[in-house]
Amino acid sequence: MTTALSEPAAIPELASLDRATFQGEIRKAAKPVVIRGLVKDWPAVQAGLSGAETVTDYITSCEPRKPVRALAAKPSENGRFFYNERLDGMNFMTAEGQLEAFLGDLMLSAEIPEPPAMAVQSEIIQDLMPAFAQANSLDLLPDVPARIWIGNRIRVAPHYDLKENIACCVSGRRRFTLFPPEQVSNLYPGPFELTPAGTPVSMVELAAPDLEKYPRFAEAAKTALAATLEPGDAIYIPYTWWHGVESLDPVSVLVNYWWHDAPEGTASPYGALLHALLAYRHLPEDQRKSWRATFDHYVFAENGDPGAHLPEHARGIMGPPTPEMFGEMRAMIKQIVG
Repeated sequence: MTTALSEPAAIPELASLDRATFQGEIRKAAKPVVIRGLVKDWPAVQAGLSGAETVTDYITSCEPRKPVRALAAKPSENGRFFYNERLDGMNFMTAEGQLEAFLGDLMLSAEIPEPPAMAVQSEIIQDLMPAFAQANSLDLLPDVPARIWIGNRIRVAPHYDLKENIACCVSGRRRFTLFPPEQVSNLYPGPFELTPAGTPVSMVELAAPDLEKYPRFAEAAKTALAATLEPGDAIYIPYTWWHGVESLDPVSVLVNYWWHDAPEGTASPYGALLHALLAYRHLPEDQRKSWRATFDHYVFAENGDPGAHLPEHARGIMGPPTPEMFGEMRAMIKQIVG
């Protein structure tokens, strides 16, 4: 049963953004925001405003110097990169080739009423096209590598990244639909073992949510935020916010910046989640309840600093984060796990 839901609320917008405001206010708030016209002066954006052929010619003129990985799905998938019907594989194929050839195929697909879905995703621009990276840079994040995403009318299911993200719309429009991290249970994530791009994605089809199969999505929909980016616009997506993305035009180009600030030496939170599933998921309920309380105390500091009652010299792994302390923790874990 497909049920219509109310439209998501609009993501708050800014007309401009400087580095001090971004670092001091936007990131601390940990809420998504759209920055209109943030990269409107990029040569790539200006080329895109002149048409799809102009922007693909511009990309080609930057002399791509390495092969890229491309995705393609049948026209019957309606642009959606997702699982196959059995959930034992994906509904798309991958191949490697030259970017110039992909761009040529992309332009040909723009003339087809029902084209296959096509995309090149997450290529590091400095490695692929140094000239593009030099001419189109973001002052807000001068030290973060930029990645490029090129495709036609494609849809990506809501998912979360283990990084913060600024995504800049270069050519074509993109629709972003966001959900806060605490909506994870209402978004019905897919399997861990098989994912389109890393972390589990939502099984709910945003264009036609089936509330009989996924009834709790109605609660997630109440928290949804959305925006359509025009060329030159950008969006800030905070750490682990779920986001579904839809490209609305036959040729679409996006540049994004991913980064994760954490003390040197910390382990992968995602890896820790998998380990926690292994260690706690199948314990008796009373034992899981006791470990929840322990995690709340030591990991999430629900009761304040868990080491505050100890003298500084005795706090050990409860003390301030240092590479040495993380090294000690790794040694303890290695001894326990074997």
